[in-house]
Amino acid sequence: QVQLVESGGGLVQAGGSLRLSCAASQRTFGTYAMGWFRQAPGKEREIVAAISGSGGATRYADSVKGRFTISRDNAKITLYLQMTSLKPEDTAVYFCAAERSPLPWYVTWSEGTYDYWGQGTQVTVSS
Repeated sequence: QVQLVESGGGLVQAGGSLRLSCAASQRTFGTYAMGWFRQAPGKEREIVAAISGSGGATRYADSVKGRFTISRDNAKITLYLQMTSLKPEDTAVYFCAAERSPLPWYVTWSEGTYDYWGQGTQVTVSS
Protein backbone atom coordinates (compact mmCIF):
# COMPACT_ATOMS: atom_id res chain seq x y z
CA GLN A 1 0.00 0.00 0.00
CA VAL A 2 1.38 3.39 -1.02
CA GLN A 3 0.06 6.63 0.42
CA LEU A 4 0.49 9.76 -1.67
CA VAL A 5 0.10 13.34 -0.46
CA GLU A 6 0.18 16.26 -2.88
CA SER A 7 1.12 19.82 -1.97
CA GLY A 8 2.13 23.06 -3.62
CA GLY A 9 -1.11 24.07 -5.27
CA GLY A 10 -2.51 27.57 -5.05
CA LEU A 11 -3.61 30.68 -6.89
CA VAL A 12 -1.28 32.15 -9.50
CA GLN A 13 -1.60 34.67 -12.31
CA ALA A 14 -1.38 33.62 -15.91
CA GLY A 15 2.24 33.34 -16.96
CA GLY A 16 3.31 32.39 -13.46
CA SER A 17 4.84 29.21 -12.08
CA LEU A 18 4.12 26.63 -9.42
CA ARG A 19 5.83 23.47 -8.27
CA LEU A 20 3.72 20.59 -7.07
CA SER A 21 5.08 17.88 -4.82
CA CYS A 22 3.82 14.39 -4.11
CA ALA A 23 5.24 12.73 -1.01
CA ALA A 24 5.08 8.95 -0.93
CA SER A 25 5.05 6.64 2.07
CA GLN A 26 7.07 3.75 0.71
CA ARG A 27 10.87 3.49 0.64
CA THR A 28 10.39 1.27 -2.43
CA PHE A 29 9.23 4.41 -4.25
CA GLY A 30 11.75 3.79 -7.01
CA THR A 31 9.86 0.67 -8.08
CA TYR A 32 6.76 2.69 -8.93
CA ALA A 33 6.02 4.41 -12.20
CA MET A 34 4.36 7.75 -11.40
CA GLY A 35 2.02 10.16 -13.08
CA TRP A 36 0.36 13.53 -12.65
CA PHE A 37 -3.28 13.93 -13.61
CA ARG A 38 -5.69 16.84 -13.46
CA GLN A 39 -9.42 17.32 -13.42
CA ALA A 40 -11.07 20.61 -14.25
CA PRO A 41 -14.66 21.39 -13.21
CA GLY A 42 -17.10 19.58 -15.45
CA LYS A 43 -14.38 17.68 -17.27
CA GLU A 44 -12.94 14.20 -17.10
CA ARG A 45 -9.63 13.54 -15.41
CA GLU A 46 -6.72 13.64 -17.85
CA ILE A 47 -3.11 12.66 -17.64
CA VAL A 48 -0.59 15.49 -17.70
CA ALA A 49 2.78 13.79 -17.37
CA ALA A 50 4.32 10.46 -16.43
CA ILE A 51 7.73 9.26 -15.34
CA SER A 52 9.42 5.89 -14.98
CA GLY A 53 10.66 4.47 -11.70
CA SER A 54 14.23 5.37 -12.50
CA GLY A 55 13.25 8.87 -13.61
CA GLY A 56 15.00 8.32 -16.89
CA ALA A 57 11.90 8.22 -19.07
CA THR A 58 9.12 10.80 -19.19
CA ARG A 59 6.08 11.60 -21.28
CA TYR A 60 3.87 14.68 -21.51
CA ALA A 61 0.45 15.60 -22.78
CA ASP A 62 0.63 17.90 -25.80
CA SER A 63 -1.17 20.63 -23.86
CA VAL A 64 1.68 20.98 -21.35
CA LYS A 65 4.72 19.99 -23.38
CA GLY A 66 7.45 22.58 -23.07
CA ARG A 67 5.79 24.20 -20.03
CA PHE A 68 5.64 21.43 -17.41
CA THR A 69 8.45 19.22 -16.15
CA ILE A 70 7.94 16.02 -14.20
CA SER A 71 10.76 14.76 -12.01
CA ARG A 72 11.35 12.60 -8.98
CA ASP A 73 13.81 12.24 -6.14
CA ASN A 74 13.77 8.59 -5.10
CA ALA A 75 15.99 9.27 -2.10
CA LYS A 76 13.40 11.76 -0.81
CA ILE A 77 10.53 9.53 -2.06
CA THR A 78 8.95 12.56 -3.70
CA LEU A 79 7.50 13.31 -7.12
CA TYR A 80 7.44 16.82 -8.56
CA LEU A 81 5.67 18.76 -11.27
CA GLN A 82 7.25 22.09 -12.20
CA MET A 83 4.67 24.19 -14.01
CA THR A 84 5.65 27.35 -15.89
CA SER A 85 3.86 29.73 -18.25
CA LEU A 86 0.62 28.77 -16.60
CA LYS A 87 -2.64 29.44 -18.41
CA PRO A 88 -6.20 29.78 -17.10
CA GLU A 89 -7.01 26.47 -18.79
CA ASP A 90 -4.50 24.78 -16.49
CA THR A 91 -6.90 25.41 -13.60
CA ALA A 92 -7.81 22.04 -12.09
CA VAL A 93 -7.31 19.70 -9.18
CA TYR A 94 -3.99 17.94 -9.72
CA PHE A 95 -3.47 14.35 -8.58
CA CYS A 96 -0.42 12.15 -8.40
CA ALA A 97 -0.70 8.42 -8.96
CA ALA A 98 1.54 5.36 -8.68
CA GLU A 99 1.78 2.00 -10.40
CA ARG A 100 4.02 -0.76 -9.13
CA SER A 101 6.48 -1.64 -11.90
CA PRO A 102 9.67 -3.71 -11.81
CA LEU A 103 10.83 -2.09 -15.04
CA PRO A 104 12.93 1.04 -14.34
CA TRP A 105 12.24 2.57 -17.76
CA TYR A 106 8.50 1.85 -17.88
CA VAL A 107 6.17 4.86 -18.26
CA THR A 108 2.48 4.36 -17.57
CA TRP A 109 0.13 6.46 -19.69
CA SER A 110 -3.17 4.71 -19.07
CA GLU A 111 -5.19 5.99 -16.09
CA GLY A 112 -6.69 2.56 -15.48
CA THR A 113 -3.34 0.95 -14.72
CA TYR A 114 -2.49 3.21 -11.81
CA ASP A 115 -2.99 1.56 -8.44
CA TYR A 116 -2.65 4.36 -5.91
CA TRP A 117 -3.87 7.95 -5.91
CA GLY A 118 -3.41 11.05 -3.83
CA GLN A 119 -6.24 13.32 -2.70
CA GLY A 120 -5.33 16.14 -5.03
CA THR A 121 -4.24 19.76 -4.78
CA GLN A 122 -6.06 22.72 -6.32
CA VAL A 123 -4.32 24.89 -8.89
CA THR A 124 -6.09 28.06 -9.97
CA VAL A 125 -4.69 30.30 -12.70
CA SER A 126 -6.25 33.73 -13.00
CA SER A 127 -6.28 35.69 -16.23
